[in-house]
Parts: sequence; C-alpha cells; structure tokens
Amino acid sequence: MYTLTIPKRLAEELKGRGIEPESYLIDLISRHLGLDPEITADAHMELAVMFLEEGKGLVDRDPVQASEKLYKATEEAIKALTIHYKLDTVLNKVNERGRWTVTELEKAVEAISERLGEWFRVAWDEANYLHIWGFHEAKLDANAIKVRQSNVEKMVKKAQEIIMSNIH
Repeated sequence: MYTLTIPKRLAEELKGRGIEPESYLIDLISRHLGLDPEITADAHMELAVMFLEEGKGLVDRDPVQASEKLYKATEEAIKALTIHYKLDTVLNKVNERGRWTVTELEKAVEAISERLGEWFRVAWDEANYLHIWGFHEAKLDANAIKVRQSNVEKMVKKAQEIIMSNIH
C-alpha cells in the first residue's frame, strides 16, 4: 500500500461531511481517470484489509476506534464487491450523488447476500451495530467487539478471495 498524506483541514472537512477521505479519493480518482473497475475494486479491498487489521489491533486498547475500523472494513469490502459484481443500480446512485451513503451500502448488501448467502447480511448488521453502539454511542467493551469481529473478518476475507480471484 502506498501512503498519501492530505492536509489535516481537508481530511477534517471530509469527515465532518461523513466522508471517509481514503475511500472518497479512490472513487474520485477512478472516475476522473476512467480506471478499470477491477482496479477500483482492488483499491477498496486494500482499504478493507487495512481497516480490518487496524481494528483488530485496537480492540483491547481502544474499543471505540476498533468498532469504527471494523465497520469501515465492511464498508470497503461491500464497495469492492459492488464494483466487482457490476451492481449498476447501486453504482449509478453513487455516481449521481458523488459518494456512498448507507442507503447504497444496504442495497448492495441485499444484492450481494443473494449471491453469497444470508451470512453476508448478518455480518453487515453486526458491523453496523459496532458502528452505532461501539463508535457513536461508545457503549461496547472489547468482549462485545470480539464477539462480532469474526463475522466482519469473514466478510472481508471472502470479499478479498473473490476480488483476488479476478486479478490472477
């Protein structure tokens, strides 16, 4: 992974608008340059793996941040699979808005779950629980996060397997 630094004020402005800077830049650059969708899917997958590893490393030290990183890992895995599976109804909405929202993520999860099984939706629900109760409300301890972490990890690993099988 190549690390790019953006000015703090710009990153804060994006986050203040509910936009994850790394993910937003992937989509912006991909659209602007007309990149092959699989390159974009792979970039989102790289972010998913990075967030997963960061989240796992934070569980015992900082449950609030661990919750958010694990949630972000699922978001990025969903984006990667949405692009990979060419879920145009969702992707058109994202392009129309200029960014992803929970509505598009939810629609993507519904479509991906039809392909991969109900477990995928359950993993999304657990990640969303971490996002709300672990991050926003800061009500979950390390144990509550660990209970949900395995489904998040399963989602990211399965998405990675699917995306990587297309590259080789």
